[in-house]
Amino acid sequence: MSKLNPVTKHMEFGGITGVLSITFGLPLLLIAFHQLINDDYQTTLFTNFDLEKILTFKKPLLDICLDAQIWTYYLLWFCGLAVLDVILPGYYKEGVELRDGSKLTYLINGISISSFLLIVLASRFVTTEGALPELQFLYSHILEFTVISILFSFAFSTFIYLFSFIKLRTPNKLSNDERNEKILAAGGNTGNVIYDWFIGRELNPRFGPLDVKLFCELRPGMLLWLLLNLSCMHHQWLTLGRVTDSMILLNVMQSIYIFDGVLNEDGVLTMMDVTTDGFGYMLCFGDLSLVPFSYSVQARYLALNEVTLGLPLTLAILVLGVTSFYIFKASNNEKSAFRQGEKPHLKYIKTERGTNLLVDSWWGVSQHPNYLGDWLYSLTWCLSTGFGNPINYYYSLYFGSLLLHRQQRDEVKCREKYGKDWEKYEKQVPYKIVPYVY
Repeated sequence: MSKLNPVTKHMEFGGITGVLSITFGLPLLLIAFHQLINDDYQTTLFTNFDLEKILTFKKPLLDICLDAQIWTYYLLWFCGLAVLDVILPGYYKEGVELRDGSKLTYLINGISISSFLLIVLASRFVTTEGALPELQFLYSHILEFTVISILFSFAFSTFIYLFSFIKLRTPNKLSNDERNEKILAAGGNTGNVIYDWFIGRELNPRFGPLDVKLFCELRPGMLLWLLLNLSCMHHQWLTLGRVTDSMILLNVMQSIYIFDGVLNEDGVLTMMDVTTDGFGYMLCFGDLSLVPFSYSVQARYLALNEVTLGLPLTLAILVLGVTSFYIFKASNNEKSAFRQGEKPHLKYIKTERGTNLLVDSWWGVSQHPNYLGDWLYSLTWCLSTGFGNPINYYYSLYFGSLLLHRQQRDEVKCREKYGKDWEKYEKQVPYKIVPYVY
């Protein structure tokens, strides 16, 4: 093994046992969400719990897995977005420096893709007079699309794992770098097939101009989440003859979050998902299946339950949402600006590695103020559904656990990377996420 790609010696998530549990457990959870909340049956877990109905499917699961129509639509969606990601105009930006000293360039065109999608939706809305057959079809086949996305995640991550053994990497646009050896993920090169397949062996897999990791992070799953939410609102409008304030509030807040990610994709280039993690089943399933089909649970609940919040509660949730989103954006923007040399007045620790650890303003309050804002914003989505079903609060619990795990992973890596400098940093910024609490 070359010095560029040292062997990984530590396995996360409890090793192979934990990896297998997540690999098969989370897909079952997505299917369970559908069975617990759908047009024919729903439970609050505490009442109306009918195991027979939960285990009953309208179609045999094998028939769903082999549904040619759903496979066709899903592949058209995935491949169509991949083509748009490559051909629509944007601008190029360099990512962080890699272990070999090179930097990848990325085509940033979220504005073009979002505009294209909105134009198509608006055109269909006008031509069908609001009776959008595509959204009706999507809503009526949520289970089928859930299953197909899971199977596709298995297949695609397997292909990417095998692709990682092809030694030559895709040439980097706008770069004179002549290094050809692929860079493997620091945490995904154990030599164990199952673990490396799950974590991701290659750091930045690319097919020509398409960066697979960035594309999957922000395109198919995020935009499908948007369409699922719209399909739920459309279903409520068809069945109730109106759209409730809770559904409007939820769609507005989640749409802001989705478009913020898509339109500000250059901010993702410095995130752990892109800079550190390989692209394996963990990210593939998370991006393509978990995001759209678990994050849309609240909208699916509201499509079947008429929840009216009223003006006072709506405003209260909105204020919490605006405040938390501001914390999330302001802290992220500040760190990004500092890294680009735009805020040299902020205090920092100069490390022996030559990098800087920010210890001022938002980043002097806690080590991850953006995590706090992100989590509080997710809580507003749950609150918009009321308190009729605990399943609606799944996302906030899951996301809190995810952010906590990410913080702990980051801390371990930083402690190894910076040594004594990290100890100095922790003395100046002792709180990890929540000031004066944790």
